[in-house]
Amino acid sequence: MNLLYFSVWVFSRLLFKFVFRWQVFNPERVPQRGPAILASNHASYFDPPLVGAGLWRTLHYLGREDLFKYPVIGWGLRTVQAVPVDRDGGGAAGLRAILDQLLAGGAILLFPEGTRTRDGKLQAPRAGIGLTVIKSDAPVIPVRVFGTFDAFGRRHALPRPFRRVGVKYGPPIDLQGLRLEAKHCSKARLKEIYREVAQKLMQEIEKLGPYTDKATFP
Repeated sequence: MNLLYFSVWVFSRLLFKFVFRWQVFNPERVPQRGPAILASNHASYFDPPLVGAGLWRTLHYLGREDLFKYPVIGWGLRTVQAVPVDRDGGGAAGLRAILDQLLAGGAILLFPEGTRTRDGKLQAPRAGIGLTVIKSDAPVIPVRVFGTFDAFGRRHALPRPFRRVGVKYGPPIDLQGLRLEAKHCSKARLKEIYREVAQKLMQEIEKLGPYTDKATFP
């Protein structure tokens, strides 16, 4: 972790621990080194720092490429090694940047739903994440966040302290068969595989709730 990332990481841990009484489940399931894709549900602006704060390694986030144009914001995003993507997150340049980060041994956080939920429920995934996953050989870890919709969802202009939040990391998803098939199948089948992968991710995320494992407080 560089100094800026470490500072934000420490602040996030203190915030979630003392203001939102966080719970962390199974962070040991995320590799400490090497490439990894973390796929999480998305309910709040709290989700990225919450997922990252539960881990003892740098996590790379996605940022809209237009934000990198602003001097201070752009400097901060580049310093924490955020990955620039277009507004929809499906552009070729964004995909290349994600894959380059994974090839360099980084861990990337992706949201299959694409945007924050409006009602607190899990949403249908976008097929674009299937493309990203298939193009990489990195292990894929499902992640589920809890409580962030009530703490700071779309309907709240400001965070609501003392609403408990939590994050749970699942076991890696076995996608070897689909990745192998994708190397030799037709274009039509390839599109189906992207959709299957996206659906598989959301199914595994859904399986992570409710809390069943013993929580840790790192």
